[in-house]
Parts: sequence; C-alpha cells; structure tokens
Amino acid sequence: MSQNNIQNSLFLSAAFSEKTERPPVWMMRQAGRFMPEYWEIKNKYSFLEMCKTPEIAADVTMLPVDLLGIDAAILFSDILVTAEAMGGELSFTQGVGPRFANPVRNQSHVDALLTDVDDRLQYVADAIKVIQQRLNGSIPLIGFAGAPFTVMSYLVEGGSSKDFKLTKLLIHNHPELAHQLLAKIAKVTIDYLNLQIAAGVNAVQLFDSWALALSWDDYTEFSHNYNKEIISKLNRKDIPVISFCKGSSVFAPLMADAQPDVISVDWNADLLDIKKKLPAGIAVQGNLDPHILYADKKVIKERIHRLFERMRGENGFIFNLGHGIMPDIPFDNVKYAIEVVKEYRY
Repeated sequence: MSQNNIQNSLFLSAAFSEKTERPPVWMMRQAGRFMPEYWEIKNKYSFLEMCKTPEIAADVTMLPVDLLGIDAAILFSDILVTAEAMGGELSFTQGVGPRFANPVRNQSHVDALLTDVDDRLQYVADAIKVIQQRLNGSIPLIGFAGAPFTVMSYLVEGGSSKDFKLTKLLIHNHPELAHQLLAKIAKVTIDYLNLQIAAGVNAVQLFDSWALALSWDDYTEFSHNYNKEIISKLNRKDIPVISFCKGSSVFAPLMADAQPDVISVDWNADLLDIKKKLPAGIAVQGNLDPHILYADKKVIKERIHRLFERMRGENGFIFNLGHGIMPDIPFDNVKYAIEVVKEYRY
C-alpha cells in the first residue's frame, strides 16, 4: 500500500513538512502495557510469540487504532528481532526485560552472526500485510528497526544495561571489532527496513534508544555514521523516515546530516529552538515529557497547548512523547491527551 491509498493523512503531510490543520498524534509504545486489552493478549502468549504470529501482532497493533483514535499505527514488534535473526538467543522475562544467552564479546562471536536473514524475518512482512488489510487505508502504518549501536549494546551486554560498560570497553579497546559488528547489524537493518517497505508500511522509524550513553565523538563514529548509511540505502520514495534517539536534543544537528524526513526529539530541549536549527524540510516529532501523562488532566491539557502554541505557524510537527508511554500511566489520561490534540486547531 502506497501513500496514495491513504486519503488526507495528517501524519504523512506533517512528516513531509506540509501544512496541517493540527499536529497529527501517535505515541511511542502506544500498543503497550498501559492497556488492559494488551494484557488480555499478553497473558495468553509470550512476548516473542506475539511478535512472531502475524494475526496476534496485528491484534496488538490495532488496539490503539480502535481504542485511542491515533493518526498513525505502528507495527507491534521489537527492536531486537534483527539481533535474534542474526543468531542471538533472545528471551524476554517479566520484570527483567530482554536477555541474550550468547552475548557477543569476541571475534568468533562476531564472525558467527548471520547477515542474510530476510527469511527469518518474514513473519514481520506477513504481519504488515494483515495489519494493512485491517487498516484498509484509514491511517498510515509505521514500521521500525533498532539502530546498530542500540542493537549492539544489547548483544554485547547480554541484555539491558545502566552503564553500558561492556559496550564502551568494546568500542574503546577494540574499535575495529565494534565496527565489524556494527557493519553487520547495519546491513541487516537496511534489508529489514526495505522488507517492511516492500510489505506495505507507509513510514519507518529508526530507534537509537541508547545513543545518549555516548559522547559526541563516539556517537559520530559508532552510531551516526551507520544510521546515515542505513537511511541512504532505504527505498524511501513516498516513505518518510523518522530518526529517533534518546539524546536527540544534543545530537539533532548530526541526525539531520543523515537526511531523515523527521527527527524525533526528547523532552530536554525547546522544540521550536531545535526546529529552527534544522535544515528546511526536516520535520520534528515529540517532545512532551511522558511523565506529564501521570498528572491531572488540566495539567495535561495545559502542557499540550503550551507546546502547540510554541510551535504555532511551523509546518512539519508531529505530536508525540519524548520517549515511550510508561506501563503504569492511566489509560484514561492517554486517551484524554489524544482528544486534546485532536480538538486543537491552529
């Protein structure tokens, strides 16, 4: 399904920096654990079963479409499916998160990773086709992948990390090995995003969730250069590319150098200030602090309106959070925030 099948999409218009009557809205992790309906599904299946069963992935993807009325859907999956396809022994444990039983720590580990893995990720393409049948052109579908540095950090650490010590030791003591690993992940990521585009997504987002762990020089060498390569090799005709990283308020100028259509901005910066410093034609997404959604509804409305008034007159603005929805944010508050956005007019 191409952009042409979707009538008057606010999301696609804003992503391509065109004028819209209001900012479009979607939220990272919008199909997640804050919804009771998610848990009804999650209690029956493991997380990976949900990702790998196209009908179930479609069910979860559609929850915020049906229950929240957002302006764009995002594929239900995980950034680590690429690492698993390459040979990572991935599991998810409640309260612990992702774990790799075979962390990547040396040359033989890197050599063992596969790079021709499209057949292992076919379930994602199958899910996209089911979702697009259900959406039936009503709103766009966003696909996504994890950026190489972030995926590498999980592989090297063996799971989540607070300090990324092993990852930083790798890039500082063995930079050539780190680059070999990153190059393999980048190759898989390019193929994977192009597989999603071929299957019918209408936009893609590159998630560099842990970029903020890096200094400017290390971000440039071990993250940005690979993200730039990925974006340059996407089949992106009519497909906007969103670049997200924790730390975008710092790294936005470099992120712009990779020429995405949209930069997703965390909540640590003034969004208009970031937008003014970006080249013309690059839209911004974000940057509400997700913790605002815990607050009273009058606070939620005031903060959203404050952001919108700040961005008044700016083309190319997609409303989103600076990061994903936390699991214990009240569903009613999320729904209210989306209603506030949808009622607003410039």
